[in-house]
Amino acid sequence: MATAQAGVVIVGAGPAGLVLGNLLLDRGIDCVLLERRDRAAVDGRARAGFLAARSVRVLTENGLAAGLLTRGRTHTTCQFRGDRGEFTLDYATLGRGEVHTVYPQQELVRDLVAEYLRRGGDLRFGVEATHVTGGRVRLRDGTEVTGRYVAGCDGHRGIGRATLTAHGTRTARWDHGVSWLAVLAAAPPSMPATGYALHPRGFAGHMARTASVTRYYLQCPRGTDPANWSEDRIWTELATRMRTAEFGPLRTGAVLEQAVVDLRSDVLEAPGAGPLWLAGDAAGLISPSAAKGANLAVLQAELLARAFEAALLRGDGSGLARYAADCLPRVWRAHEFSHWMSGLLHGPVGADGDGDEARYGRQLQYARLESLRTSRAHQDFFAENYTGI
Repeated sequence: MATAQAGVVIVGAGPAGLVLGNLLLDRGIDCVLLERRDRAAVDGRARAGFLAARSVRVLTENGLAAGLLTRGRTHTTCQFRGDRGEFTLDYATLGRGEVHTVYPQQELVRDLVAEYLRRGGDLRFGVEATHVTGGRVRLRDGTEVTGRYVAGCDGHRGIGRATLTAHGTRTARWDHGVSWLAVLAAAPPSMPATGYALHPRGFAGHMARTASVTRYYLQCPRGTDPANWSEDRIWTELATRMRTAEFGPLRTGAVLEQAVVDLRSDVLEAPGAGPLWLAGDAAGLISPSAAKGANLAVLQAELLARAFEAALLRGDGSGLARYAADCLPRVWRAHEFSHWMSGLLHGPVGADGDGDEARYGRQLQYARLESLRTSRAHQDFFAENYTGI
């Protein structure tokens, strides 16, 4: 039994789905947004918060940036630490001269939810989509929501991707062979912005989020149980890898969350067909090495909104036909830089860390870092790709 009919049924209330829904409503296109989690879970899920200048422009131009423009923090530099010292890269003066705005993703999602509802959008929490057939989305309770088009914005394990791959859409995949212990701490930042520390024991990262919360990462072996990492162990290991004896202590606090993230990447060779089109992690999962995930979601949502507008309001399907060609080159460029960053940050660690190959790999890692410190051409390349897509 169908419960509603819309121009577009959007599955997933993450950044991709919410930006898309808001853009469609602004264009006069009715849509239904379905989210399997309840609103509290959506509002409170802490994720990345690194928004590139282009993403900020898209959100601002479409009336979706009031919160981030008020509470977001502009970052213009990042720091690198290694056994040969520390240096700061002022990327706002390099490349295209662009910056980042750091705004916790859960706050952006709350803003987008509120604006979607203010614009009269139909948003249903706690409903799980189980099948997509044509423009029909079957829910767990047996009801259906139908639309001219379906937008799968429900992540890399969602029904949108599963439906496309079941019909033969191929996926290009890469396992970086690296895992991170991701830590969210109730601690003020210890560095001005983002810090990357290279150490024989593995990578450590410092990502300033707010005045009182900081995200840290610790490279760890694949299969690590986060429960085995006590607060004392986390702070001790961070102090070692961040070289606090040389550069000063970290500002510590209670650990709010800890989880292990395996760095893997994939891209669907065709992010849609017929009535079903994907955006965000559903279309491709990117490793967090270069903080591109949310920015790709905004890019794809904007492109998909334009294509749906042309198809629904003008009967012009050329935008959907071009969707892959419009977004995939930029997706692959983001993946290439993320892959490059992974090679920079992650040297060989483990039991064989003192072998010939490990020594060779570590020296290559430090050669990359030294080139970034000394070469203006290398710095411009980094800045253009770090802040762009």
